[in-house]
Amino acid sequence: MYRICLLWLFPLWLHAQSASTNSNRDNRWPTDSVYELRTGREIGLLALGGALNGGAYLIGRGVIPLASVDIDQLNPGSINAFDRRATRNWSPGAARISDFTLLGTVAVVGLTGLPTLRQKKWFTVPLLYAETMLLTVGLQDMVKVTTLRTRPFVYNADAPLADKLDPDARRSFFSGHAAVSFGSAVFASTVFGHYFPVSRLKPVVWAGSLGLAGTTAYLRYRAGKHYPTDLLVGAAVGSTLGWLVPRLHQPRRKASGLQTWRWAAAPWSNGVASGVHVEVVL
Repeated sequence: MYRICLLWLFPLWLHAQSASTNSNRDNRWPTDSVYELRTGREIGLLALGGALNGGAYLIGRGVIPLASVDIDQLNPGSINAFDRRATRNWSPGAARISDFTLLGTVAVVGLTGLPTLRQKKWFTVPLLYAETMLLTVGLQDMVKVTTLRTRPFVYNADAPLADKLDPDARRSFFSGHAAVSFGSAVFASTVFGHYFPVSRLKPVVWAGSLGLAGTTAYLRYRAGKHYPTDLLVGAAVGSTLGWLVPRLHQPRRKASGLQTWRWAAAPWSNGVASGVHVEVVL
């Protein structure tokens, strides 16, 4: 698995290095960031992410772990049919591998953002990724400590009691691994597409990064850490934030990049009817 991952990342690294080296000769490569930073917006996003993480930490400190008597009374039949099969899973090995595949999606972000470090505003892409991850991690942590959904492996007799008695056993919904991996994958692919709009590697980046994210989610399922609904919601939340944060920072310009958006309104009349003419140029 790791050998395949490295073979896929290597051509992406070569492409990034080539684009960075030839940036002055290739008019497809922007000499400055394609994103626009605004102090108020960045402070707001960072503050929101920080507040979510801080609030989740404070609430999480008060989470009471399950007692042995509570675990004995758990019934897999109470789980909806779509999620119930997850209670049969338990694999510490799959859980460990999922940590590495998660790091793989983060590595893709680093590779796609590597050429931007030569730009004047080299900190733009790292800042956008930090905002994305603060919001993603903070939101999933806040939901986890407020919903307190029991993880699937707690229903499995093969899982050790010590793991079931850990407070983390009550933090199933929604999956942080899925949210972070899909958030990283979509962020990396979106940023790559914005910087290399005509690159033939765009489908490779999308397929490869989403493949790593999907593998991470599957491994969390096999490990008994999450139900399918945990993973689906985590993937949806991460993907949304991974796309939305870069999109919010794109200047409102036409595809040519020469004309910003504007609107105009003027009275209108043809002698029979009258009104107001509104024109919006995007």
